[in-house]
Amino acid sequence: MPEHSPFIISSEQLAAELGSPELRIVDASFYLPAQKRDAEAEYAAGHISGAVRFDHDKVADHSTDLPHMVPSPDVFADAVGRMGIRETDRIVIYDGPGLFSAPRAWWLFRTMGARNVFVLDGGLDGWKAEGRPLETAVPRPQPVVFQPTFDADRVIDIESMRRIVENGSRQVADARSSGRFSGTEAEPRQGLRSGHMPGARNLPSGAFAERGRLKPLSELRTLIREAGIDFDRPVVTSCGSGITAAIITLALESLGHSNNALYDGSWTEWGALPDTPVVTGPPSEKSVQDQ
Repeated sequence: MPEHSPFIISSEQLAAELGSPELRIVDASFYLPAQKRDAEAEYAAGHISGAVRFDHDKVADHSTDLPHMVPSPDVFADAVGRMGIRETDRIVIYDGPGLFSAPRAWWLFRTMGARNVFVLDGGLDGWKAEGRPLETAVPRPQPVVFQPTFDADRVIDIESMRRIVENGSRQVADARSSGRFSGTEAEPRQGLRSGHMPGARNLPSGAFAERGRLKPLSELRTLIREAGIDFDRPVVTSCGSGITAAIITLALESLGHSNNALYDGSWTEWGALPDTPVVTGPPSEKSVQDQ
């Protein structure tokens, strides 16, 4: 097995491909208030040549109060088609830190039918640290048709999540910090209980990268196994609001584990409902054995 993910592209590779006719670059940066960064302002100040801006909160399902939920295939296709992106294009997605919100866009494009999708190793921060060029001109791409092929099996809703937790049919991998997972740290969003779903395993999203670069596959495999995840069984990834769960998804897919899905509402939905089961403390070995 290769040592690095087939879904990651280096800055050297991307720099060499700039200007290729079927290359599409997407800035999918997204930040939490605590990060004190402004994705729109940073994009305006300088982005990789040709990069279009993908806003997770705009290309979303606006019929719900939950943040950046998966839009309908038609809504997604219309939005990215206006960005000049076809499902057959070679799509490179980046964010600022390198491995925060870009995997969510990577997962979403793939869920909607694009296959040639990659995440930029090191992100824009790494690109800038290497002294690579930026531009401030906003691209005006010619609209094209993105023909979606939506894989609904990749998206888990609340009712499916309730059944999974009740019957243990799939493993649950939670990307939140250990403090939020165990309930010793308050949730950043008001009105949410602390803790985790019964049987869930904790895989904090920050453990998957070093300086914004995805760790080698051997390290990812060890990390996931030591958290109690069995590679022979299906996995549902979750986090605070469905963004960083995709980092676990990216790691799983990089290791050849394709039987996985993402709980879109994540803890913003689960932790706010009055009747969903929540436990605190570290994951119990018994809950794994019972699944």
